[in-house]
Amino acid sequence: MTTRQVEHEITVGAPAAAVYRLIADVENWPRIFPPTIYVDHVERSAGEERIRIWATANGEAKNWTSRRTLDPDGLRITFRQEVSAPPVAAMGGAWVIEPLSDGSARIRLLHDYRAVDDDPAGLRWIDEAVDRNSRVELAALKTNVELAHAAEDVTFSFEDTVQIAGSSKDAFDFVDEAGLWAERLPHVASVRFTEHSPGLQTLEMDTLAKDGSTHTTKSYRVTFPHHRIAYKQVTLPALMTLHTGLWTFTENGSGVAATSQHTVTLNTENIARVLGPDATVADARAYVQGALSTNSRATLGHAKDHAEKRR
Repeated sequence: MTTRQVEHEITVGAPAAAVYRLIADVENWPRIFPPTIYVDHVERSAGEERIRIWATANGEAKNWTSRRTLDPDGLRITFRQEVSAPPVAAMGGAWVIEPLSDGSARIRLLHDYRAVDDDPAGLRWIDEAVDRNSRVELAALKTNVELAHAAEDVTFSFEDTVQIAGSSKDAFDFVDEAGLWAERLPHVASVRFTEHSPGLQTLEMDTLAKDGSTHTTKSYRVTFPHHRIAYKQVTLPALMTLHTGLWTFTENGSGVAATSQHTVTLNTENIARVLGPDATVADARAYVQGALSTNSRATLGHAKDHAEKRR
């Protein structure tokens, strides 16, 4: 059996402890690692956790379960895939953060892996995916760690909620069945929808704006029937560098509360080009939130009609 061992590293202008915290908290991952779509905790205890990760590798959406050991004193996180996705037979490694000074650190990302049946083509595929993802992840980590304090005003979250007198299953199904949105939602012109495996989807759609223009977006979605759909947009409009979201369906005494939550990072370099030379960060924030909320509320309104008719 051929086990490959590789190492990637990068130096960042941030304290080692701050870097460790960002990597240790998996809720941050869709924001700081471009390949990561969503991460969910399966179980956690002191210093140990099992997480399920949905991410892209060589342009394909995959998911796997990993076990992690956290060592905050040693600034080290070791990981081992419990259930790997072919062509990977086994995969593990570690994040090692080494302080260089009070304000800088070296991040080392170690991997060891094997291919299914020691297949040379499979091993080449893993080599490429690990190399590409490691470089992308470390570069993104450097950028995001160094910008973390400066970018507080350009990253924000908001949500819209609609109360539905119906079942969470019917409301969930409406949002889950995005392949039917062009027929069901007036602001969606066309849809390309693929379900790669149960609960893992790619959604590409052309959306109509108020001014009549059309915007194409692409998202990867992870679904948890009948209460949650998480997504990450990978084709972004000019005013955003990040857009992740969550649809949640929570049953209560009068039916179900359906919520659309967004987290956005603004692309400040494009504000003047899109909104004019005098536009501010606050203007861009209001514009983006207004556009996303309008579409979310429209979708939630149609989901409400759908669920209440099926009562």
